[in-house]
Formats: sequence, C-alpha cells, structure tokens
Amino acid sequence: MLKLYLIRHGETSWNSESKTQGCKNIQLSDKGILQGRLLAEKLKSSDDEFKKVFSSDLDRCYLTAKSIDEVLNLGIEINKGFREMSFGDWEGLTIDEIKRTYLNEYTKWRNEPCMATIPRGEGLKTVQKRCLDALENIFQRYNDGSIIIVSHGVAIKTMILGLLGLDLKHFYSLSIGNASMNK
Repeated sequence: MLKLYLIRHGETSWNSESKTQGCKNIQLSDKGILQGRLLAEKLKSSDDEFKKVFSSDLDRCYLTAKSIDEVLNLGIEINKGFREMSFGDWEGLTIDEIKRTYLNEYTKWRNEPCMATIPRGEGLKTVQKRCLDALENIFQRYNDGSIIIVSHGVAIKTMILGLLGLDLKHFYSLSIGNASMNK
C-alpha cells in the first residue's frame, strides 16, 4: 500500500506578515529553513520506506523538500501540478487590504470558496483537478512504500478533500499550518 505524506512548506516572511502568496515565488524565512530541517529529522525517525520526494516548483516548497532530501537522500522531483493556487490580484495583499478593495469577491471566497472568482486568479476546482491529476500520475508509478509531497496550504486542502471524496464546500474545515505533515 502506498502512503502519502503531504507536507506544507516552511514559513516565509509573507506568511508571518499575513500576505497572500499564491504563485509569487517567496523565499523561506530563517524560521522556515529551521522547520524544514526539523521535518527532515522527524521523517528520518519514521519506520516508513520512503521512495521519493515531490515538490511544487516554487522555491518555498523546493527548499523545504531540499532540507528533507539532504537527510533522506531520495532525490526531488519537481511537479508544477502541486503548485499553489494563483490568487491573481490578491497576491501580495493582506486580508484587510483584500477586504477593502475586493469585498464582494472576498465574501464569496469565505462563504462559497469553490464558487469564488478571484480577479486574474485560479478557481478552487481547477486547483483540485490539477493536484489530483498530479497525484494520479504518482499512483501509476508507485504502489507501495511512502511518498513525500511538499506543497502549499490550498493545494493540500484540495488534495485531502479529493482523496477523501469530500466536497470542496468543506474547504474551511481544514487548517494546514506551515511545515505541517498530513499522512
């Protein structure tokens, strides 16, 4: 049986400033680098037989994956399918700034996230399909052992909901913190 470890990247400066990152290529903070090292040590102590590390193409994930791979020595495969949702015009803005400028869109995002339209952004259903397609590719290649996927908060939520067969309306029922691990 194949086991998945869905890991969110370590903290970035924008995480600590509560800015929306989306597809912006923001670097890990010092805390985020430390979180990656701690994740690596935690995984090293596992009894699981790890096969591969997959990462989103954005640096915050890749650098977290690199910390893990420096300990586990599995190799990292970049997969754009695990990239974060594009938040379009919201990227770089705090929630308060988004509310001031895009109140109607933000209200829809909070109340019906799978129906929300973010200006020049990506829809939640599109993100889920992209992520689940990337997972399907992994399922075709591996059928046992454990796989590590380093991705992003929204992407991981959509994968978990999809794998469990739950509707995206449950999106806000999940909370995925920086450097969190979901097995």
